[in-house]
This record gives sequence, structure tokens and C-alpha cells, in this order.
Amino acid sequence: MHEPDAVLRDLRALGVREGDVLMAHVSLRAIGPIRGGAEALVDVLDRVVGPDGTVLVTLGALDDWDWVNDEPEGRRPALLAGAPPFDAATTRADPDVGVFAEVFRIAPGTVVSDHPEGRFGARGRLAAALTADVPWDHYYGPGSPLDRFVAAGGRVLRLGADDDTTTLIHLAENLAPLPAKRHVRRHRVVHGPDGPVVRTVDGLDDSDGIASYVGVAGDVDEFAVILAGYLATGRAATGTVGDAAAELLDGGDLVRFAVDWIVAHAVDPDRAEPA
Repeated sequence: MHEPDAVLRDLRALGVREGDVLMAHVSLRAIGPIRGGAEALVDVLDRVVGPDGTVLVTLGALDDWDWVNDEPEGRRPALLAGAPPFDAATTRADPDVGVFAEVFRIAPGTVVSDHPEGRFGARGRLAAALTADVPWDHYYGPGSPLDRFVAAGGRVLRLGADDDTTTLIHLAENLAPLPAKRHVRRHRVVHGPDGPVVRTVDGLDDSDGIASYVGVAGDVDEFAVILAGYLATGRAATGTVGDAAAELLDGGDLVRFAVDWIVAHAVDPDRAEPA
């Protein structure tokens, strides 16, 4: 059983400082049991960055009607009839992003962005500034919470998280100057002025990837390859927090590395060779 103060010391030893703007990716299983549970970890993150710091977490949104977006576009509005609307205040976090996301979302003081796709929770000094007015389309691109996070000097804190879950790389996908990228259009039910309405959301394909890449087989996630390449440069701080292998990465540096990697490895669909 890890004591919260011991976890805080581990974070300090990793390099987390008061005033930091952190995006946290957390595997509670990897960290191991903490006295006070996941709620205690939220408190530890608050304490480690202090009153001038900020913690940002990817939430996503639970959507039992997401299967509709595998259907032809013309059929989707009718299929969504009766689906409950997304609600920033009450819709649960996507279970795929881990148990900690939901605990973070419901913790008193967490501010949540109002977007059914690029949805984040944040706590601390810049919480409102990072999460307000998310672009409806291309919600991971310029002007997004990810873009603001980098502008604020944010750092990515990975605590035992899967190697394909570094959300910030989606910003690099938006910024990379490729001749062609895969896009998706999804339909979501949201609150309108007169009740639930169906809206379309356009963006890059953040499920199956924006491109194919040289040397990346179909069963390998390019985000994992990019992260491994970045960690191999030695520019991230590494250590142990609780029982979890932990990394602390500069957000802007990671984005620049990822943009270069995407450009160097993406296959031009018209030529079947690197762009």
C-alpha cells in the first residue's frame, strides 16, 4: 500500500515542480494501491503542482450509440433518434481511457470541456483557460486544448500508461504538413436550444490514424512507435512512481519530434512511398 506522501515524493524525484502544467496519463493498476484510492491520487497531483499549477486529463465521453458512425452517413440521423444527448456535466468519461479519468472528472473542482469528442478535464490555475471554447471541428488542432497546453509550456506525465495513449500526438497529426490525411465525419447528439439535436463533427481520423507509415505494420500503433522513438533520444525524465514506470516529457518538444516523424514516415497514397 503506497502512502500519498510517498507518491508525491516519487513525482518530485521524477522532476514534477510546483507551477507545472501537466497532462497526466495514469494506470492505477500499474501504480498499485494507494491509501485513499484514486481520489487520493487526484489530491497528490493537486499538491505536487501547487496552487499555480494545472493538471489536464483526457476524458473522452461514454457513447453507447457510437456504432451509428459505422453506418452510412445518410442513415445516421434517423438511427440516433432517441439517443441521449452528450452533456459536459454528466456524461461519463470513456472507459477506454482508464478508470482514473472518471475519478478525475467527478472530483470537486474539476473543469470539463464541452465537446463530445475532444473532451478534457482540468484542475488548477489554467483549468478554465485550457478547456473553454473547444473548436467543434478539428478539436485536437490549432486553438484546441492541446494547442493551448503546449503554448502554456505543458509537460506530459505518464504513470504506467499504455504506450499508445499519448493524446498530445494528435496535435502533431494536425500540424504535420502532409499532402493527404485521412478524415472522419461523426454524428453526435448534443443539447440544442430547443432540445436534443444531431450535429456532425469533422476531424482527422483519430481512431485508425491519419496515414499509413513505412515500417509500421497493421497491428502496431504509430503512437507507440513515436513515443518509443522520442524516449530513445533521452530527452524525457524517467523513473518510478509507486510501482509504475513513469516518464515526464516536454510537450512542445514531443510535438515537434512527432511532426518530423510523421512527415518522414508517412506514405504518399498516390505513390506508395514516403511523402
